[in-house]
Amino acid sequence: MKNYIIAIDQSTSATKAVLFNDRCELIYRSTITHEQYYPAPGWVEHDAEEIYANTLRAVRQTAGSGHIEPDAVCSIAITNQRETAVVWNKETGKPVYNAVVWQCRRGADICADLIDRGYAGAIKRKSGLVVDPYFSASGIKWILDHVEGARALAAEGKLLGGTIDSWLLWKFTGGKVHATDYTNASRTLLFNIHKLDWDDELLALFTVPRSMMPEPRPCDSVFGESTIEDIFPKPVAIAGMLGDSHGALAGQMCFDPGMGKSTYGTGSSVMVNIGRKAAAAPDGLVTSVGFAACGKVHYAFEGNVHCTGATIKWLEEQLQLIGSPLEVESLATSIPDNGGVYFVPSFAGLGAPWWDPQAKALIYGMTLGTGKAHIVRAALEAIAYQVKDLVDLMTRQAGIPLKELRVDGGPAKNHFLMQFQSDMLGATINRSGIEEASALGAAIMNGLARGLWKSTEEVAALRKTEQIISPRMDGKSRTRLHQGWLEAIGRTAEQSVKAM
Repeated sequence: MKNYIIAIDQSTSATKAVLFNDRCELIYRSTITHEQYYPAPGWVEHDAEEIYANTLRAVRQTAGSGHIEPDAVCSIAITNQRETAVVWNKETGKPVYNAVVWQCRRGADICADLIDRGYAGAIKRKSGLVVDPYFSASGIKWILDHVEGARALAAEGKLLGGTIDSWLLWKFTGGKVHATDYTNASRTLLFNIHKLDWDDELLALFTVPRSMMPEPRPCDSVFGESTIEDIFPKPVAIAGMLGDSHGALAGQMCFDPGMGKSTYGTGSSVMVNIGRKAAAAPDGLVTSVGFAACGKVHYAFEGNVHCTGATIKWLEEQLQLIGSPLEVESLATSIPDNGGVYFVPSFAGLGAPWWDPQAKALIYGMTLGTGKAHIVRAALEAIAYQVKDLVDLMTRQAGIPLKELRVDGGPAKNHFLMQFQSDMLGATINRSGIEEASALGAAIMNGLARGLWKSTEEVAALRKTEQIISPRMDGKSRTRLHQGWLEAIGRTAEQSVKAM
């Protein structure tokens, strides 16, 4: 009998229902977008009921696509935009307010107040996170403080809250199950990542009643069962749940300490498995539960590079140095080296490990011999330098060398970039043809929960590698090039100081 898993990937812009078989192969997917609401400058909201309706539509389309055999076993997994917060009335089943999205800055004053009162250190020690409205707690507090009657209803035990995964699970099960997984919980600022439970002090700081919060469970749990509003003729298991970036870590099968993943997109998300101990993250980075499966909890450091693919887009649309991103690689390889040119793409300031929000972008080292190929090549190299800086910071702090970086996203298809990334890291790049890495991670947790696979080692054997890229550059050349990058960073910092 064949096993199929429909992984719901509820992201910031859309909801997907992605069908996988028991060999981790993608069979079919359905995608439905939802509205973005901007009621005030810096505020971002979603309609949680629209998201639920879209989820039903996507699952119905995928289940009815003709790809699932009549006698097959089917089950549901969930991955989601992590920090977006929903609060709803458990008696009516209705949200008391729109979902406050992770991009929303309305909680900035709440977070600033806690920082001013000296709580940032204690919060980071318990939660692994920096105090920022990016995470869920300030959004939940804002709803309780500003929606008429919400605080009183919460005190009466009539309100529930959580991230999108817990909302979908509660709806699927007709209100029978209010639960989340450790990864989503670890992105709220309310969860103690060492004790793996909601923290009473953190809940008190954000004035969130414990009674509202879902039960936290390992990612490879069976969370319940449902017909999903009669889409299926009989109840199917809802098993496997984790936040989207954690899903990508699991989907890339980074099951061992020292394995990391980098998703190259507009920016780049870098996450490294640091093992079974929740080490303190370097300044500006965060520690989260990477995933919890097979009775083990793995922690991860996470950081983000602001501008990667966005830099290439800028070269195309603003400078018009290229006609399309497809031209970048041929231009970069048309010259033997960067000619001493470095591109610091600090269009939105410098992130980790420099943390200079006032920094401006800089092209450094140009001469009369500099051509557009040098600038384009320097822009590509800058992507690799930024990822190197993050990975070096993470592995140095964790005391774990990088075993391998597993990559996905559009820019990961650029052969020059991936070779240079490998050279700069002095480590192997493992590029797979994987699609929907986050959804695959949820499907893997589903299979482990239901006993379809007995171990992460069994799952890892199913991974298909598209290309292994090994470092070719000698250490002396690597150091020389990186020193040039650091010098360019220094010049950027000098400009920032002068502008103040």
